[in-house]
Amino acid sequence: MKASNLLSQLENMGFDTIAGVPDSTLKQFCDGIQTYEGNLKHYVTANEGAAVAVGIGAYLASGKPACVYMQNSGIGNMVNPLASLANGDVYGVPMLFIVGWRGEPGVKDEPQHVFQGKITCELFETLAVTYSVIDQNTTEEEMAAILQEAGNTLERGDQFAIIVKKGTFEKEEPFTWDNGNPMEREEVLGRILQALPRDTAIVSTTGKISRELYEQSDKIYGSHENLFMTVGGMGHASMIALGVAGKRPDKTVVCIDGDGAVLMHMGALPLIATQAPKNFYHIVINNMAHESVGAMPTGCQQTSFAEVARAAGYKTVDKLETLEAVDQIGTRIQEAEGPVFFEIPVSLGARSDLGRPKESARQNKEIFMDFLGHYHEGK
Repeated sequence: MKASNLLSQLENMGFDTIAGVPDSTLKQFCDGIQTYEGNLKHYVTANEGAAVAVGIGAYLASGKPACVYMQNSGIGNMVNPLASLANGDVYGVPMLFIVGWRGEPGVKDEPQHVFQGKITCELFETLAVTYSVIDQNTTEEEMAAILQEAGNTLERGDQFAIIVKKGTFEKEEPFTWDNGNPMEREEVLGRILQALPRDTAIVSTTGKISRELYEQSDKIYGSHENLFMTVGGMGHASMIALGVAGKRPDKTVVCIDGDGAVLMHMGALPLIATQAPKNFYHIVINNMAHESVGAMPTGCQQTSFAEVARAAGYKTVDKLETLEAVDQIGTRIQEAEGPVFFEIPVSLGARSDLGRPKESARQNKEIFMDFLGHYHEGK
């Protein structure tokens, strides 16, 4: 199935608004949106709940349902506006969901997707959303029947979900772009590790940032005991780091975050500033894209995260645009009282042979807790 054909079918059905957060399972679909020449207004939203809200607004103003796309891990973010606004017991706003199915039972995937994959269909049943599952064997006739059912469901003021299995969409011409930033992310991360005191507690965000930190830490130090990798829960790394900093005021705590993750739950910034932990240091690696799931632009390329953090109330804020400036992070952290915020613009791209953590998520937790000197159930 070609994603471009599905987009044309959606437009022919009357859809003119599409919003969401990209997903690797939907990469061809997301690439297709970027290059589509039809009349679909596209919003890359900060999180999936925001996409649902955009869809509600578009419907109120036009009477036309919107299409909302996401990875199934984003269902949690959309539950509130779906259940408390769009549902038929409230406003009854029709909406079509295109959902990438990570962690499908029986298909090997990363640990953060396993449980989410098990409950994906059950969640839609609980939310009273009719759904169909498609895969690479879905025929044109079957897809037409699914879209017909979706149209009928939306006409009743309800919602319909199309759950997409891995490998459903054919490969087409990929969407590519260049953000113009010269510094490479992995080199920047390696330099950060070398600059930080060895006993720094590091909490890293989802995606390639954690994977690169894992490999760089092993390369530089021969271990990664001080690194907690937030493999799921995109956007929550800074709150995890805040919790660590609050319980361990004797430790320097550094959150290494990503631009897409910060956008997803930006309310964390004023809370960190208000709590004002003296041992909290926030580093945001900004490549203007959701690279781990296909490199679609975040849609907020003009946003200065440093200025947002300054307005939120961080004590020290800076944008580091050279490797020489990155090398000084350790010194600046030792000299400045937290909360401190550094934004570092980097280029797109990663090594094709970038590995994944060898330990399980539970083992990473236990290793990190051992580093902090705290009891855990594995002891």
